[in-house]
Amino acid sequence: MQHPISISGIRSVSALGNSTEEIWNNYQKGAPLFKKMKLGISEDWISEISDSSENALLKLQGSHPAYARLDRSVLLAMLSAKQAFRRTDPDLRIGINFGSSRGATQLLESYHETFLKSGSVSAYTSPTTTLGNISSWVGQELGIDGYASGHSATCSTALHGVLNGIAWLQSDMADMFIAGGSEAALTPFTLAQMKAMKLYSSSENVMACESMRFQKKKNSMVLGEAGVAAVLERAVSENTLARIIGYGVASEKLTHNTSISENADCFQRSMGKALKSAGLENVDVVIMHAPGTVKGDLAEKNAIDLVFGTKLPLLTTNKWLIGHSFGASGMMSMEMGVLMLQHNKFIENPFFENARHLPETLRTIMINAVGFGGNAVSIIISKP
Repeated sequence: MQHPISISGIRSVSALGNSTEEIWNNYQKGAPLFKKMKLGISEDWISEISDSSENALLKLQGSHPAYARLDRSVLLAMLSAKQAFRRTDPDLRIGINFGSSRGATQLLESYHETFLKSGSVSAYTSPTTTLGNISSWVGQELGIDGYASGHSATCSTALHGVLNGIAWLQSDMADMFIAGGSEAALTPFTLAQMKAMKLYSSSENVMACESMRFQKKKNSMVLGEAGVAAVLERAVSENTLARIIGYGVASEKLTHNTSISENADCFQRSMGKALKSAGLENVDVVIMHAPGTVKGDLAEKNAIDLVFGTKLPLLTTNKWLIGHSFGASGMMSMEMGVLMLQHNKFIENPFFENARHLPETLRTIMINAVGFGGNAVSIIISKP
């Protein structure tokens, strides 16, 4: 890349916890953070944010009268960005790109229910359910008055935000960029949509999401909620947690709305582009998207096999632990990667046994994400 891009801050709000220490401890424990809850007509496994995160979210919500009207997805974005961002120079040009797959799911469904009953809605309905209000409220909370936009690229949304940040920093349109994803889609309607596609886990065991269990015969997706933000800067400094050294994006022709080809052509190209842009032939680790579906998991593994051949990197994911947070999931994987680099420790997936030995030092990690529409993103991070 023309200029080095560094990650100077990254924080999530999820089932993993509300502090970097709590998050890392839960990764090391390796126990799924799922609970059974009745969202629709049956009890199903879901992944809610931790109690410590919920307390912090309620504190934020009570800090301003307008925040009481915001959707949970917006609050999750604001809280994660606030924890990741530390402003030192008031003259910095700062951009924001926070996205979501579903957007203001809970608030929109509540307003629609009111409309069906009464035929009218609150005046706040439109401004609080538009997707763009995620980034704008992040800017309000952080006191940033520059560029702020939202988008949806389904489950690769957060990593597309990172790509946008790279572009803005490389073109000298910003000095710092906050990219992130937020999802609060734990609703009966969303769960019903996943069940309609026969994607949801029916397991009675707490190991309900069998992400990377490539021999499974049933889909095993579990929904999770999360907000996660990364602060990107041009150049490397004493604040740098990790560097972004490569990236790739690709899509493939659809055969139906949720399709991915047998060998995930989009992933083959995105990973190949990421390696080429980084000047690498291999990486130490790939954090897979692997949502826990039969076809999705295996197609991505096939793509990895074709790209890396016999020199297979260590493979892992975090969805068996925290579920699938849709638009936030790619950045949740990036946070996992940053933590592994910092602690020089690989987090195993219990459903997959890596044949390769752990190197003495973890140096390079590739993060994958793909969404409905066949769009894939691969980003490579390294030690500073």
